[in-house]
Amino acid sequence: MPTPLDVLAFAAHPDDVELSAGGTMALLANQGYKTGIVDLTKGQLGSRGTPELRLQEANAASKILGVSERVNLGMEDGNITNDEENRLKIIQVTRTYRPHIVLVNAPIDRHPDHPKAANLVKDALFYAGLIKIETHDAEGNPQSPWRPDHILHYMQTTPFEPTLIVDVSDTWETRTTALKAFASQFFNTGYSAGEDEPETFISNPAFFEWIEARARTYGHMIGANFGEPFLYNQGPIAVSDLVSTLSLKKAFK
Repeated sequence: MPTPLDVLAFAAHPDDVELSAGGTMALLANQGYKTGIVDLTKGQLGSRGTPELRLQEANAASKILGVSERVNLGMEDGNITNDEENRLKIIQVTRTYRPHIVLVNAPIDRHPDHPKAANLVKDALFYAGLIKIETHDAEGNPQSPWRPDHILHYMQTTPFEPTLIVDVSDTWETRTTALKAFASQFFNTGYSAGEDEPETFISNPAFFEWIEARARTYGHMIGANFGEPFLYNQGPIAVSDLVSTLSLKKAFK
């Protein structure tokens, strides 16, 4: 039986997590937490690279980030439907890894797959806690219901007012290295694009500069060099130890 994960990140496409929460995932691994990534699709509609290459790139990125588990559910890229078949896939993997915290795609974004994936995952996570929905693990054993305690959206292209910002200054270089593992998708001098592979929104050098500038902006808000913003999905955050929760000192008072 797989070891339960502390944090499980879902993504519409391979590289979504690395691009938006890679520093956080690397930081969690450095802190000793068990993490995992579930990619819903193989990025079959990507203008550059191939699904097979993106799987190789995802595996390389996972090792860089210290991710314990990575799964691809093989859904149809560009057609992430909120149907029973897809929900059951997510329910099964959620019950397998039993995460405490789940990260999901942005609720509103430039790419329509991202909010569709977020809604699909959130619905499936609720149903994963219902005893009358039956699923089985890879060995055919019945799975127990499981619903994570916390769900957070990571920011993609469209900004939102974050609930919290994670200081990823110590893992920014690791995050950048993991992102560059997706050489077919992002600017990389070592990748030779084919004649049928055009420059895209994310493959030009200026995109990396924008990503860094935004991380510096959110980092500045909390007195850090780099920050990754998140939106809490479930209303107020419960606190039992106020001093511990607010242990980080405010850089700007």
